[in-house]
Amino acid sequence: MKSAKILLLGFLLFASSCSPDSSEPPAPAPAASPTVSLPDRVALPEMQFPADNPFSPEKAGLGKQLFFDKRLSPSGAMSCETCHVPEMGWTDGKALSPKFDGSLNTRHTPTLLNAGYYTQYYWDGRAATLENQILAAWRGQMGAMEPEKIAETLNGIEGYRRAFEQHMGGPATPDLVVKALATFVRTITSDGSPWDRYEQGDKSAVSEEVVKGFEVFRQDTKANCSLCHVPPGYTDDMFHNIGVGFDKPMPDLGRGKILADRAAAAGTKDPNAAKLNGAFKTPTLRSITETAPYFHDGRAQTLEEAVDFVLMGGIKNPNLDEKFKARKLTAEERTQLLAFLRSLTPPSTPYERPQLP
Repeated sequence: MKSAKILLLGFLLFASSCSPDSSEPPAPAPAASPTVSLPDRVALPEMQFPADNPFSPEKAGLGKQLFFDKRLSPSGAMSCETCHVPEMGWTDGKALSPKFDGSLNTRHTPTLLNAGYYTQYYWDGRAATLENQILAAWRGQMGAMEPEKIAETLNGIEGYRRAFEQHMGGPATPDLVVKALATFVRTITSDGSPWDRYEQGDKSAVSEEVVKGFEVFRQDTKANCSLCHVPPGYTDDMFHNIGVGFDKPMPDLGRGKILADRAAAAGTKDPNAAKLNGAFKTPTLRSITETAPYFHDGRAQTLEEAVDFVLMGGIKNPNLDEKFKARKLTAEERTQLLAFLRSLTPPSTPYERPQLP
């Protein structure tokens, strides 16, 4: 009997030694999903989101992670940031950027600032939505010709798998990746510049030179820039031929070629195609000091070069926009105009990149 009690006590001691140590800390909870809020607006209108891709801070946060993640490219060498660097006005500072295969693009990388307000995308407007533009760039620029395989990779990463399930309603797919990216891009804005603050009533926000520069900018007897660079976005989201590229043997036909090709594919002709040969979308002037070089071929390295090209009336060609004419300014007026343009750039702040899963 005594030996039986000893055996039972020994078994209990052995069993207790095999049980989990209650002093061990519990497994860490999954990290909270990052969020990105819509920026405060000063001069810009409310951002409109597509019915099939509404905004949420969590979706934008997921899109931000994807934007900076090189695993979106098959080579693992490129992310969206490769061509759209926050500190460079969300472009890359190059006249022409290399693609995934090393070949050069034929057009300058446009800024993503205020891209969510556009109604047509790319310099020639060939993409009707931001989502379409992002998918095309993912394939053509980053080389994701089979985006389904990239989505499979993302689903194998726990942080992404959980985020897509929680905030996108299911596992990662090419469509959901694009929608998350587009949601983030719509949060990238340029607003609250010194000129915006001046127009909101802070008369100390800019100098008298800047105020005079605005008059040069808008008056039809002066530079008349506001004919195409319409406030508050400082673009008309339309297409104009100002002669860029017509000093070359084979100029880029831009919007005209897009319209002609679409019509030909449909077995018709577009009456507007020929007159829009060489026409490109009006770029925004917001944050203009951060987005050099300028024009669709990146030919102007400085803001001064770009302004002088426009003031001289561009390069003559048969399809030069009828609105576009040479403008004669005094040296003082040119200086004032440049001062105004610089006032359209908000103060810079450090940009925080996301932690990736």
